[in-house]
Amino acid sequence: MADTSSTQRGEKGDVLLEMKGLKIAAKVEEEEIEIVHGVDVTLRRGEVLGLIGESGAGKSTIGLASMAYTRGGCWISGGTVNFDGIDMLSVSEEQRRELRGKRIAYVAQSAAANFNPAHRLIDQFTESPVLHGYSNRSAAEEDAKQLFERLRLPNSDTIGYRYPHQVSGGQLQRAMTAMAMSCRPDLIVFDEPTTALDVTTQIEVLAAIRDIVDQFNTAAIYVTHDLAVVAQMADRIMVLRHGNLVEEGDTREMLANPKQDYTRQLLAVRTFKKENAVESKPETPLLRVNNVSASYGTTPVLFGVSFDVHKGQTVAVVGESGSGKSTTARVITGLLPPTDGTVEFNGKALPADFRKRSKSELREAQMIYQMADTALNPRQRIREIIGRPLAFYLGMSGKQREDRTRELLSMIEMDPDEYIDRFPTELSGGQKQRICIARALAAEPELIICDEVTSALDQLVAEEILKLLDRLQKELNLAYMFITHDLATVRAIADEVVVMLRGKVDDMGPKDEMFKPPHTDYTDLLLSSVPEMDPDWLDNLLEERKKMAEEGRVLKAADN
Repeated sequence: MADTSSTQRGEKGDVLLEMKGLKIAAKVEEEEIEIVHGVDVTLRRGEVLGLIGESGAGKSTIGLASMAYTRGGCWISGGTVNFDGIDMLSVSEEQRRELRGKRIAYVAQSAAANFNPAHRLIDQFTESPVLHGYSNRSAAEEDAKQLFERLRLPNSDTIGYRYPHQVSGGQLQRAMTAMAMSCRPDLIVFDEPTTALDVTTQIEVLAAIRDIVDQFNTAAIYVTHDLAVVAQMADRIMVLRHGNLVEEGDTREMLANPKQDYTRQLLAVRTFKKENAVESKPETPLLRVNNVSASYGTTPVLFGVSFDVHKGQTVAVVGESGSGKSTTARVITGLLPPTDGTVEFNGKALPADFRKRSKSELREAQMIYQMADTALNPRQRIREIIGRPLAFYLGMSGKQREDRTRELLSMIEMDPDEYIDRFPTELSGGQKQRICIARALAAEPELIICDEVTSALDQLVAEEILKLLDRLQKELNLAYMFITHDLATVRAIADEVVVMLRGKVDDMGPKDEMFKPPHTDYTDLLLSSVPEMDPDWLDNLLEERKKMAEEGRVLKAADN
């Protein structure tokens, strides 16, 4: 177990992890290729190492290699992995399993894909400490409640008795962080742990993670594409590209004086911003959400939500986890019938239940989901994934369907000859999201609901996706409802902004007006919570909010 003595941030201990000349190979279309090319990693006790780089750089692959683990189809083909004096590549698989979970823990990017939906959170938390002999079931349950509280989970004494589908994505991600701490490991690999979190919740979770790492002198590898986040968390940063080390150094030094052009590109502020839509709007909107209320069982979750989306327009719906953004999308698509109010499309009220909608009504609005990993069937080739809506909605088959599939791949800037017969596992994160876009376009919709479509992508790839969506909107006159917690994305792509809080619309208006004061208290809270590329930003913000709390000036955000 890790030494639980508290240490000052910046004072690091002995070397805990050392990987030398790490090489990792993978099998792609029957061909063996090297994806990590002789990278060296050194990590000391209590130190946080940030791994950054675009999609496919090898960040997560290197993080997993610290556990002597690789994903399916990959293997460590060269180099050494030494953890606290243990040669991880020489010991038996049984010995590695004993270390994993107990002394080395992992927090995955997609909590929804990594929890067992059939078991309660508390049961999944207690499994590791009991299995490894760290504590008994009763003590593990009490520890779970304390860690849940520390990670700002609501109802910390009872939330563990829920199933994964009964909590929000942000709550699930924090529950996974608590699970990783269950045996007080020496090393935690954080793989994009705040990707699913809104900015207000992210602040609290980042502070909690940092406190836990400091208190227990735990070393951490922090994999992220969010450079403002890594600036708050990491003592050192390694910049990776195509499986190679580009640059490495102290966080403050690298942010102030990056030596490589690629690092400077990563650190650049997002430059893309769509042109404002034409101000004149038709009298009848494409989509009208009219005084909609909804419940999950007997629990009300939406309260009189109203807003419009016009053709060719992007409406960004923002708010923290649990505010009702995705629930509103479920009502629009007919997955959750409202208890009150209506959803109108081109002036016509849609049936509340999707099963009562015609094929044409279903076709008109399509969804692109946050996690392309879970949205794409891993057993289907790309031609099947894109071809299915072509057959279902438009009745295409044979050569017509094949030609249209290839045309859609070209529209999303992917070579049909290279990608049409691949499986999703053979694509990068950005490529998978492009396939999700093509699948939505295949139905020839008028409205696309984009649910956090760039949150899992690095800054460079996210900008490419936003440019692609903007181009497609202009070419096809598409309307977008853009659900996001990333205010940089809102600035880049939105025409109108709807701010939601606790199931209600708290604020709304044109984007340019929404970013100018005065705001509602909650909009102010959102805007002030966007991380900045300053290593002192989080400390300064926490200090400012502490003073505000002492003066009674804090808006309490919704339970997340």
